Amino acid sequence: MEKKKKKGKTGLILFLVILILAASGGAAYYLWERQKPVAAVEEYLDSIQKMDFTAMESMLQSSDLSALDNADVRNDTFTDFFKSINEKMTYKIRKTNFDIQNGTAQVTARIRYVDGSDIYRETVSEFLRQIVSKAFSGESLTEEETQQKLASILSEKASTLEDKFSETDIEYPLIKINGQWKIVALDDETVKMMSANFKSVEDEINQSLSTAEAENQTGGSSSQSPAVSERDTIDMTTEKFSIHYTRHTVEKDFAGNPCLLVYYDYTNNGATASSPMVDINLQAYQNGASLDAAIPETNDDAIDQFMSEIQPGQTASVCQAFSITDMSDVTLQAGDAFSFGAGQTASQILKLQ
Repeated sequence: MEKKKKKGKTGLILFLVILILAASGGAAYYLWERQKPVAAVEEYLDSIQKMDFTAMESMLQSSDLSALDNADVRNDTFTDFFKSINEKMTYKIRKTNFDIQNGTAQVTARIRYVDGSDIYRETVSEFLRQIVSKAFSGESLTEEETQQKLASILSEKASTLEDKFSETDIEYPLIKINGQWKIVALDDETVKMMSANFKSVEDEINQSLSTAEAENQTGGSSSQSPAVSERDTIDMTTEKFSIHYTRHTVEKDFAGNPCLLVYYDYTNNGATASSPMVDINLQAYQNGASLDAAIPETNDDAIDQFMSEIQPGQTASVCQAFSITDMSDVTLQAGDAFSFGAGQTASQILKLQ
């Protein structure tokens, strides 16, 4: 009787062991399968770090990387820049949603990447400055030369400016196809990350250009005067130039209407020849609205200096003229001509009477 009991107990234990092993085997299989989409995303992000476009393409269900071309990430001219940027990217898997029956998953990665906003602003500013200067001197560049110049400035700014990092969480949807996990498509956030926030800077620059164009079309009536105190003066120095207000007068323009002549000293602090027209954005406001440029009745050498090339280290006396509506105070604001709202500015109030 006791032997039968013992035998029955042994059978029960064996059954429980088999049940546990089966359950643990099923759990192990589930965990093993759950790790496969995570590994796919890790491999995908590793290929981004290495700028391995072939590997990226093979891991996408769509096999479409054309969105990278819109940001010039696959442009051979900018390869060195984007390689130096993306190799600094790091990531950590934060969350996984896994549907084993439907063969789908969503893997969320927190990505730390280089934010190139400052690099792009500085590059675009310097690029436009050089292009305007060359155009004024009668030089022209081919499309290839233009891209090479842009790439050269981009690499220079990237090497001199300190790296600034941003973080973002990107959710990658995956699907299992023929036993292999594929990321559904190249998403906008990944393109933005790979291009070091180029898209956000591009949008910002386009917005600035659109605003400037709208103000030109409306005669500047929508542009508001900056806040300024009676003690403020225009005396500003940047890496590219210095500007120092000297005096102002009220004269007549070519049509006999009153106009304001503003005189300042301009110093070229750069390494190459430049001009106030290329470097400086001087705006004048009266009664809360911006003033249009004017053509004075009389000739003045200082007006010609506005467009003249000034050698590095040299200083010139410059004059700019503005149409005025009455003899009320005028507010001046000086800044970098191509700063897109991010550069240094200086303001001053001028008494006309």
